[in-house]
Amino acid sequence: MSTSEAPPGRRREVMVVLPGLLLAMLLAMLDNMIVGTAMPRIVGELGGLTHLSWVVTAYVLGTTVSTPLWGKIGDLYGRKTIFLVSIAIFMVGSALCGMAGSELLGGVHDGMTELIAFRALQGLGAGGLMVNAFAIIGDLVPPRERGRYQGIMAAVMSLAMIAGPLVGGFITDHLSWRWAFYINLPVGAIAIPLLIAKLHLPKYRTEHRIDWLGAGLLAVGITALVLITTWGGNEYAWGSAQILGLAALAAVSLAAFVVVERRAPEPVLPLNLFANRNFSLISAIGFLLGFAMFGAINFLPLFQQTVQGASATNSGLLLLPMMAAAMVVSLFVGRIITQTGRYKIFPIIGGVGMAVGMWLLSLQDVHTSRLQTGIFIAVLGLGMGFLMQTTMLIAQNSVEQKDLGVSSSTATFFRSIGGSFGVSMFGAVFNHQLATEISAKLGAAGTALTKAGARLDPAALKALPSPVKAGFLESLANSVSSVFGWAILFAAVVPVLAILVKEVPLRGGPGDSAAPAATEAVPAAPRP
Repeated sequence: MSTSEAPPGRRREVMVVLPGLLLAMLLAMLDNMIVGTAMPRIVGELGGLTHLSWVVTAYVLGTTVSTPLWGKIGDLYGRKTIFLVSIAIFMVGSALCGMAGSELLGGVHDGMTELIAFRALQGLGAGGLMVNAFAIIGDLVPPRERGRYQGIMAAVMSLAMIAGPLVGGFITDHLSWRWAFYINLPVGAIAIPLLIAKLHLPKYRTEHRIDWLGAGLLAVGITALVLITTWGGNEYAWGSAQILGLAALAAVSLAAFVVVERRAPEPVLPLNLFANRNFSLISAIGFLLGFAMFGAINFLPLFQQTVQGASATNSGLLLLPMMAAAMVVSLFVGRIITQTGRYKIFPIIGGVGMAVGMWLLSLQDVHTSRLQTGIFIAVLGLGMGFLMQTTMLIAQNSVEQKDLGVSSSTATFFRSIGGSFGVSMFGAVFNHQLATEISAKLGAAGTALTKAGARLDPAALKALPSPVKAGFLESLANSVSSVFGWAILFAAVVPVLAILVKEVPLRGGPGDSAAPAATEAVPAAPRP
C-alpha cells in the first residue's frame, strides 16, 4: 500500500466522524447564505438601510477576534470539548438573533441594534466551528490525504452556499425572516449528539496557559481598525477626533500585542510561524481572499432582489452558478492534490479567476440581465473553488503537528479579518456612493431613501413614483458595481503572491519517512 494512502481503519474512522463535522460546518455556512438572502426583508422590517453591512460585519468581526483563541484553546484542552462549546454558543446566538426586535425580548423596538449585537455572539461560536473542523481533520489524517477530505468539506461548503440562498429565499418568501436563524437549532441538535458519540481524538497533556491579555489586545486592535474602515468618511470625517482616536487605539493595542506575544509562554498567535515564508504568503492570500470575496458577495442578493426584481427564492437560485462551479472545482482540486501532491498552480489559477469574476461583476448596471449575472458569478465561483481549500492545506503543511490548531486558526483568522475589513470598507464605499448618486439624480427627493431608519425593501420600492424609483435603482446598481470595482484591486494581488509560494512536499506522501500526522499526536510531556 502506498504511503500516500491512509490506513483503511483510519479512513473508516474519518468517515464516521465526517458527517458530524460537516453538519457543524453547515451551521456556519448555511447561516451566512440564508441571512444574506433575507437581508432586504430584514431591513424592510427593522429599518436601517445604511446599517445593512453591520449585520454581516458584526458576525465576521465576532468570528475574527475569537478565531486565534479557539485554535489555541483547542490545542491545549482538546478539540472535541471546545468544538462542542462553540456549537452551543452559535446556537444560543442564533436563537437570540431570531428574537431580535420582538416581544420575546421585552418589546425593545431598536431591533436592528439587537440583531447586530446577537450576530456578534453568533460569530464568536462560528469562529470555533470552522477552525476546529479543519483542525480535527488535520489530527486524523496526514497532509497528503487532507486534500481528499478537505475537498469533500469544501464541496459541502459549496453545497451549503447553494442550499443556503434557496432555503433563505423560501423562508423569506413564505415564512418570517426570523426562521433564517431558528433553522440552525435543529441542525445543531443533530450535530452535537453525533459528535459526542462518534468523535474520538488523541488526548494531549500540556501546561494550560491561555494568553488572555494577547487575545484581548488583538480584539481591541482589530475592532478599532474595522470601526475606522466602517465610519471613516461616512459617520465621521477622516480627520475627526473619533477616527484619529480609533487609529491611536489600534496602533497602541497592536503594538502592545506584539510585545505580549513575544513574551507569552503560550501565545495566542505565535509570531514565529511567520518566519515560514509559505505560511506568511498564504496568510496574506487568505486575507485578500476574504477581503474581496466576503466583502463584495455580500451585495449580490441586494442587487438581484432590488435592481433585477428577483424574489428571495429566485435570488437564491441565481447564485447557483457560482456555488456549483466552486463545488465542482473543489472536488477536482482535492483529488488532484491527493494523487499528485502538487498544489502551487491552484491558488494562482484561483486568484486570476477571482479577479476576472470581480471585473465582470463591476460592469453590471440596471440593464444587466440575470443570465449575464449568472455567467459573471460562475467565473467568480471557479476562482473560489481553486482557492478555498488550498490555502488551508498549505498553511497546515507549513507547521509542525503540535501547532496544527493554531496554524488552522491563524489561516482562518486572516481570511476572517480580511472579510471584516472587506465588509466594512465596501459597506462604507456602498453607502457613500449611494448617497452621492441619489443626491445627484434625485436631490432632496432622495434624502428619505438613505436615512438610517428608512424601511425600504423590494415591496416598498414598488410604491415609489416611477421617476424616483428609476433614479434609486440606477443609483443602487452603480453603487454595487463600484464595490466590485474596488474588489478587483485586492483580488488581483492574490495570483502575484501565489507565484511566490514554494511547493513543499506534503507530509504523508511517497518517500516521506515521517509518521502520518495522525500518529504524531502522542501525549506531550508537561511544559517545564
